[in-house]
Amino acid sequence: MGLAVNTPSLNNKNMPVSSAHAIKVMVVDDSAVVRGLVSRWVGDESGMEIVARHANGLKAVEDVGSSRPDIIILDVEMPVMDGLEALPQLLRGKPGVKIVMASTLTQRNAEISMKALSLGATDYIPKPDSNSGITTSASFRTDLIARIRSLGGARRAPAPRIGSPTSVQTGIASKAAAVKATDKPKLRPFSAIAPRILVVGSSTGGPQALAKLFTAIGPKIGNVPVLVTQHMPATFTAILAKHLGDASRRPSKEAEHRELLVPGHIYVAPGGYHMRLKPAANGASIALDQGPEINFCRPAVDPMFETAAQIYRSGLLATILTGMGSDGAIGGKAIAAAGGAVIAQDEETSVVWGMPGAAAAAGICSAILPLGEIGPKINSLLR
Repeated sequence: MGLAVNTPSLNNKNMPVSSAHAIKVMVVDDSAVVRGLVSRWVGDESGMEIVARHANGLKAVEDVGSSRPDIIILDVEMPVMDGLEALPQLLRGKPGVKIVMASTLTQRNAEISMKALSLGATDYIPKPDSNSGITTSASFRTDLIARIRSLGGARRAPAPRIGSPTSVQTGIASKAAAVKATDKPKLRPFSAIAPRILVVGSSTGGPQALAKLFTAIGPKIGNVPVLVTQHMPATFTAILAKHLGDASRRPSKEAEHRELLVPGHIYVAPGGYHMRLKPAANGASIALDQGPEINFCRPAVDPMFETAAQIYRSGLLATILTGMGSDGAIGGKAIAAAGGAVIAQDEETSVVWGMPGAAAAAGICSAILPLGEIGPKINSLLR
């Protein structure tokens, strides 16, 4: 197995005393290294605790009703019972539990993780492909802890200690919180002209939300190109593009550098690349780059929004769906300043109201709607 990690076995008889406000985490992974490291990382964070860890899905299913975690980190490939088989049983055993699928970045595991999202998993996280990689990967630790804290709910957990791996990513709800002070956030009027392009940004909870949205808008997007930036690694984005094509019954693919936009086609930003737009003779073309991360992400929503606003101005319609962080808010300001319109998903239907909440707090939205109402609204605007 490689690195040995000496950590005490956790079970229901020797669990540490739970904090009433801590985010309770279960780790399910056949690697003792992963179980040990994640337990230590969670233990180093304020407002979190490990309540159980198991080597396969069957043990997790048997224990979930007793340990009652808020978050489960669930490996995809395990003996006895794998993550996909365990998923529905865990959801039945602890209704409301949030499950993060963890897998290495293979085509097969990406497909499984995407299927898991459609079956009720909340999120996914790519794992380094070796124990040594996990041991040395600061980004994996940072991403994992950020997901736990975000999904667990900022209101339940104190802020992390300054200098901890997640301190730079906290305050996810800080901008969104500003809008809670008023019952009616300030809204801007929609553009008087019909949209000539639709751009969509999303993160945590995004694949599920995108599937629902594109099922609704598929029949109406024949006259506009549609661009999607979802915070997602390579391999996953190609699978997402296929799923969106299936949902919308429209041509859908990962974007390619320098290709011209075609109405009725869906372009997904490839994992690891920012997607921007450049003016072209008959509209716009796509420009991909591997520049520095923006808002801790690549691809990021802001560069897509900002460059689309420069070209399409009042003919631009943008939608910001569920996701942690505030990506899209700066680009959304550029859209509003250019005369375009921004629709944000509401808090109740968002898995994490970070990105749409930040847009709402910035006063740049023309509508803040439940997910089920966004598609019909877009369809009415496309007319």
